[in-house]
Amino acid sequence: MVAQLTKSERQLALIILLAISLWGLAMAVAGHGDPLGVHGAIVLLAGIAGTFGVISGYYAPEPDDSRLDRYFDDPSRMGIILAMVWVVAGLFVGDWIAWQLVNPNLTFDAAWSSFGRLRPVHTSGVIFGFGGNALIATSFYVLQRTSRARLPDQLSPWFVLLGYNLFCVIAATGYLMGVTQSKEYAEPEWYADIWLTIVWVTYFIIYLRTLARRKEPHIYVSNWYYMAFILVVAILHIVNNLAVPVSLGHAKSYTVWAGVQDAMVQWWYGHNAVAFFLTAGFLGMMYYYLPKRAGRPIFSYRLSILSFWGITFFYMWAGSHHLHYTALPHWVQNLGMTFSVMLLVPSWASAGNALLTLNGAWHKVRDDATLRFMMVAAVFYGLSTFEGSFLAIRPVNSLSHYTDWTIGHVHAGALGWVALITFGSLYTLVPALWKRPAMYSATLVEVHFWLALAGTLIYVFAMWNSGIIQGLMWRTYTQDGTLTYSFVDTLVAMYPYYIARAFGGLLFLLGAIVACYNIWMTVRAVPSGAAVDFAEQPVQSGVAPAPAE
Repeated sequence: MVAQLTKSERQLALIILLAISLWGLAMAVAGHGDPLGVHGAIVLLAGIAGTFGVISGYYAPEPDDSRLDRYFDDPSRMGIILAMVWVVAGLFVGDWIAWQLVNPNLTFDAAWSSFGRLRPVHTSGVIFGFGGNALIATSFYVLQRTSRARLPDQLSPWFVLLGYNLFCVIAATGYLMGVTQSKEYAEPEWYADIWLTIVWVTYFIIYLRTLARRKEPHIYVSNWYYMAFILVVAILHIVNNLAVPVSLGHAKSYTVWAGVQDAMVQWWYGHNAVAFFLTAGFLGMMYYYLPKRAGRPIFSYRLSILSFWGITFFYMWAGSHHLHYTALPHWVQNLGMTFSVMLLVPSWASAGNALLTLNGAWHKVRDDATLRFMMVAAVFYGLSTFEGSFLAIRPVNSLSHYTDWTIGHVHAGALGWVALITFGSLYTLVPALWKRPAMYSATLVEVHFWLALAGTLIYVFAMWNSGIIQGLMWRTYTQDGTLTYSFVDTLVAMYPYYIARAFGGLLFLLGAIVACYNIWMTVRAVPSGAAVDFAEQPVQSGVAPAPAE
C-alpha cells in the first residue's frame, strides 16, 4: 500500500495519521471513565498502527509513472475483503439475536449481549459494514471504467476506505457498551458522526475530481446513482445528526430537534437511507454489472434515467409513512403515503429494465449462478418496492406496523435485493480485479445461490405469516370490548415462526461463509496472464467500456 504512494502522499499520510492519533489521545484523556475514552483509545491505536505502517515503507522507491497507465484498483480489492469480513460478522450477530427470540437465555446474562445492544451491531454490520464497503469498492471500479480516467490520487481513496471502517468499528463497539443516540440506522454518537462526515465529503470530492478528468464525455447512468447515493446520504447524515454533546468529555449528546420534529427528521433520514444507501447505490451497481455479466446492453437507457429522477424526487417525501397514527400532522402523513404509492412507478421501471435487459440471455441465467443472483435480486427489488408502497397505505399500515410483517419486508429488500445484487456483482468483479479467468469454483457459487435464496424465502415467509397473525391478534376484541389475546399469547403464537426465521438466517450465513471461501481461493489462484484489454487502459481512446443502449 505505502509503496504505491508518492513521497508527498506519504508525507501527507503521516500528517493525517498524526492528527488522528492526537484526536484519539484527546478523546482518551477527556473521556477518562466514559465510553468516549475507550473509543479514544481505539482511535489512538488505529492512528499509531497506521503511522508505523507508513514509516516502515517511507523510504521505499517511489512508484514510476507507468502506474498512470493502469486503473487504481487496490482500494477496491481491500474493500471487497472488508465487505466479506463484515457480512459474516453481521450475519452471525443477526442469527444470534434471532435465536435469542427463541431462547432468551442466549444472552448469557451479560449486558453487552442483550438483544437491544446486539441488534444495531447486526444492522450496522450488514448495512454499513458489508453494504458500505461493497459500494465504495464497486463505485471506485465503475467510476474509472465508465470515465476512462484514473482516480485523482492514491491517498484519498485509502483515507475514505480505512476511515469509513474506523467509523464502523467505533459504531459497533459503542453499541456493545450501550452508546447510542437511539435513532434507527443513526445510532452512533456525535464524535463518530463528525468523523464520518469528514470521510464522506472526501468520498464525494474523489467522485467529482475523477468525473472532471474523464476521457469519456458521457457520464454513464451508474455514476448518476452512485453520486446521488453519496450526496444525499451526506445531507441526510448531517441534518439528522445535529446534536449538542453533554460535554467534550462525554459520549452522550442531545439532538437539536425536539418532539414530533425529531421524529419527522429521523424518518426523513431513515427512509431516505433506504432510498439512497440501499437503493440508489445498489442500482448503480446493478446497471453496470448486470449488463456486463449478461453481455447485453441495457434494455432502455432512457428508462434508467427516468427511474433515477423519479426515485430522487419521490423518495424524499415518503418518510412520514413511518409515522401514521402519531402526533405528526395528518396532511404530512398523507403526503408520505401518496409519494410512497407513486414510488412504484420509478422503482418498477428499474426492476423491469433489469429483467428486460436479460432478453436474449436467459440461457445464461439458467447456466450462470452469478447472473442468477442479479436476476433474482431484480425480482426481489420489484416485489419489495411494491410491498413498501402497499404497506405505506394507512389502513394496511394499521395492521402491519410494529409487527413482524415490517421485519419481513425489510429483509426481503436487505437479503433478497441488496445482498443478492452485491454477491452477484462481487462474483463478477473478483476475477476481473485479481486477473483470474473465473471464480475458483462455479459449483460453490451455485451452492451459495441456493443457500441464499432458500434462507431468504424461509425468513421472509415466516415473518409475513407471523406479522399478519400478530396484527390480527392485537386487534381482536371480545363482545365486551376487551382484547381477546394478551401480549404473551401473541408471543406463544410467534414461537414456531421465530424458529423458522432463525433457521433461514442460518442458511444465509452459511452461504456468505461459502462465498468467503470461494473468493479467498480465487484470490490465491495463479493469475491468468491474459493481456489486459482496452477497458483496463484509462487513456485508451475508443468506445466506452460501459454497457449502454
